[in-house]
Parts: sequence; C-alpha cells; structure tokens
Amino acid sequence: MKKVILLSTILAASTLTAVPAKADNISLRICEYVQANDKSRLRSFLKQNKLKIRNIYDGLECNGDNLLIFSAKSKALEVGEFIIGKLPAKKVKPEIDNLAKYSAHLAEEARER
Repeated sequence: MKKVILLSTILAASTLTAVPAKADNISLRICEYVQANDKSRLRSFLKQNKLKIRNIYDGLECNGDNLLIFSAKSKALEVGEFIIGKLPAKKVKPEIDNLAKYSAHLAEEARER
C-alpha cells in the first residue's frame, strides 16, 4: 500500500513541475522569434500552441521588456508591426512613448492604430 501511495505522489509531483518548464520553453521560443524578426515562424508557433498575442502579451517578458518594446530594441520591425496589429489599441497606446525611444517606425505604426 505504501508503494502505491509513494508512486502516485511521485507521479503527481512530476506532472506539476513539467508545466512551468513547458511555459518557459514557449516564452523562450517566442522571444527568439521576435529577436530574429521571423514573423512567419512566430505565427506558425503561436498557431501550433493555440496561443494569441493578445492573451499572452501581459504575462510575457523578454529581457525584462514586453514583446513590443523588445521587438523595437531588437530592430524587429516586421514582427513589431505584427504585434501592434494583433493587440487592442488600448494596450498599444501607452507604449508609444517607449517605442519612439527605440524605433520611430514602430512608434508611427502604433500612432496610426
């Protein structure tokens, strides 16, 4: 009986630790695609994992910045435009001043939104 309880406890503990590891891997991949300015891979990765930019934007940081600022710092204009297009205007508007520091092009895209 003790073996069954011990085995079930070990299995439960292993499944609980696997979820954050997967989330870390997903966020790392998203950051890599943004930094590489690879819009097509980012889009296919989001579709593959059934994610939407507007749902993950608030909880995801790359090098301490949100996705939009990170794309501006990385000079990833194509991905930055994609992110701006997928986010609601009320989330983009507060970032315009920060965007202007790193990318005039993305700041202009955000203003047009």
